[in-house]
Amino acid sequence: MSRRKQIYEGKAKVLFEGPEPGTIVQYFKDDATAFNNKKKGTITGKGVLNNRISEHLMIKLNDMGIPTHFIKRLNMREQLVKKVEIIPIEVVIRNIVAGSLAERLGLQEGDQLSRSIVEFFYKSDQLNDPMITEEHITAFDWASSQEMDEIVTMTLRINDFLSGLFFGAGIKLVDFKLEFGRIYSNEQVTIVLADEISPDSCRLWDLNTDEKLDKDRFRRDLGSTAEAYQEVARRLGVLPRNTNNFFDEKIN
Repeated sequence: MSRRKQIYEGKAKVLFEGPEPGTIVQYFKDDATAFNNKKKGTITGKGVLNNRISEHLMIKLNDMGIPTHFIKRLNMREQLVKKVEIIPIEVVIRNIVAGSLAERLGLQEGDQLSRSIVEFFYKSDQLNDPMITEEHITAFDWASSQEMDEIVTMTLRINDFLSGLFFGAGIKLVDFKLEFGRIYSNEQVTIVLADEISPDSCRLWDLNTDEKLDKDRFRRDLGSTAEAYQEVARRLGVLPRNTNNFFDEKIN
């Protein structure tokens, strides 16, 4: 782990001062939490896998013109990212009924939605990340109307791209969470995708069997969580298919 000054420690990552101004080193932990930190555990190797998967997806999104905080992967567990001012909103996009959507509305998990739904949640563990509307966001100055237009437009583009990418890997992108931040440069503000995209933040089901390949395996005590994360990495091509244990593959 980096010996730089620690800035922040969250549930899944630790942030350190970067080597240059305006940069942060993001360290991926093996810690696993669910239900707003009420359930805790460890998934061996999760941090390594999420580092690789998120790197792969962030690069793909950068290449298609989505601005992100990602700069480069440093080693097995660390990434160099741009320092951003995080907007305190979790953006959730849903393609298939699952999780809290099924619980809140009494819907059948697994039903295909007629159109993708974008939801917003206020980032607060103390308040259990309450669901909010765009009116709340603009009224409390968490983000402006123009920024929200950018965020929603980017979210829909990201969803379209990742849905196709995962489909090509034999995976359904059920729903996922995104976070965004601001970068200030020359009196201009740029909204960028931040945090990570991984099986921690996405619901991923096998295309044919609906087997869960994400953190729901931990949430629901289904077992084989690390193996599911490895399978996602293999299907995306970031882990060789003939590798039984990802630590066999030296990642520098």
